[in-house]
Amino acid sequence: MSLRERLTAEMKDAMKAGDKPRLGTVRMVQAALKERDIEARGNGKDPVGEDEILSLLQKMIKQRNESAAVYDQGGRPELAESERVEAAIIAAFLPQQMDEAETRAAVEAAIAETGAAGPKDMGKVIGALKGKYAGRMDFGKVSGLVKDALAARAG
Repeated sequence: MSLRERLTAEMKDAMKAGDKPRLGTVRMVQAALKERDIEARGNGKDPVGEDEILSLLQKMIKQRNESAAVYDQGGRPELAESERVEAAIIAAFLPQQMDEAETRAAVEAAIAETGAAGPKDMGKVIGALKGKYAGRMDFGKVSGLVKDALAARAG
């Protein structure tokens, strides 16, 4: 079942169950996806693929987590909790995330595969990782690991 089909099925299930938070979140994801499809069509491209959908979901989760932190700082715990609930619902559509050891091994393999020798090759390594592991790792954290690993090789 494709991610689009899962989103549609999840929306129907949430409607039947009367689960308003889940329904609203899934509708929001579908709206963002439709917006991306329209943008792609306007640029003469095909509708977004699975990798782009996973990237979109990760971006949405990151936005929710950042908003929750801002609400916590502003003394609005009820809004922060709402953002965290949305992030958890969206995260359910992502594949199982890689653990720390798997991520480090993937970074080392990508460095070896691309022949990266120093920090200037960071883009090549990140590109290789995104191609293989889209949706399975947090690239915000991975970029730090890649940077450290490349700096150690150069130094």
